[in-house]
Amino acid sequence: MTVEQSLDDQFLTAADPYRRELLAHCYRMMGSIHDAEDLLQETLVRAWRGYGKFDGRSSIRTWLHRIATNTCLTALEGRDRRPLPTGLGAPSSDPSDDLIERGEVPWLQPIPDSMVWGDSTWGADDPATVVAGRESVRLAFVAALQHLSARQRAVLVLRDVLQWKASEVADAMGTSTAAVNSLLQRARAQLSEATPTQDNLVEPESDDARELLRRYVDGFERYDIDGLVDLFTQDAVWEMPPFVGWYVGGPDIARLIKEKCPSDGPGDMRLLPASANGQPALGLYMREEDGVHRPFQLHVLDITERGVAHVTCFFDIDLFARFGLPSQL
Repeated sequence: MTVEQSLDDQFLTAADPYRRELLAHCYRMMGSIHDAEDLLQETLVRAWRGYGKFDGRSSIRTWLHRIATNTCLTALEGRDRRPLPTGLGAPSSDPSDDLIERGEVPWLQPIPDSMVWGDSTWGADDPATVVAGRESVRLAFVAALQHLSARQRAVLVLRDVLQWKASEVADAMGTSTAAVNSLLQRARAQLSEATPTQDNLVEPESDDARELLRRYVDGFERYDIDGLVDLFTQDAVWEMPPFVGWYVGGPDIARLIKEKCPSDGPGDMRLLPASANGQPALGLYMREEDGVHRPFQLHVLDITERGVAHVTCFFDIDLFARFGLPSQL
């Protein structure tokens, strides 16, 4: 075995355990599955090329995250942020208004839990670690990160998610500890303004969440839209990128579904369970003229003790394959 082959094997063995968390890190920075995957590969290539000079002064995990962070910062130069409709600054919409589509906007994307955690959850033996891991990829958190500059985003993720010391962040980003602390202070303030105050989310595996999700699916499949109103909190939000409108409250959400959804009655819609961003998700299939149900929307839900507080519906049908959902029913 050559020295080069030996180093390659050593690198693969050392780096492989961190692939998923590096992907999650790139996703938090970029807000896109596609960008995160591309930048993960670029990170691993850069790390592989430099592995022979890795001196072990930091852990391999820290070293890889440092490379990933700087790879993302370079990629973010000159790029627009990835919003959701609620992040565009416009007021909530009237459900009777025409839907306005903005296909040119680089919308935020959800990420399948399977890509982040695989068949298990980081720190599955520690409930607090599981909750923290989910919160770090919640759709609302990743959307709020989009309001920050690239360097603010990097500092906040490294300090508050990965729990790095300010000196470690400064070393990774080639700046001073004072500059890191200043960036972090501004980032936390902007994040607080961008993140809506809401009840704590119910864990997806809880009995309450499962029962509410069952009733949500039943309401759509039986076309009991009026019954769905009772599942939403008073200030629930519904949004549907690439459409710019967003809607508040169960009655307006029900009106939107009745007036704009191409379903006519029971059986037109079927929903299959999925999991995204540490939250319950559902693939909604719409029956077409040939009687076949095909992908229509992917719903990602915020479920609280009071009910469904937020639904983000993604019309990107390519997501169905990403989430392991069938192409038709």
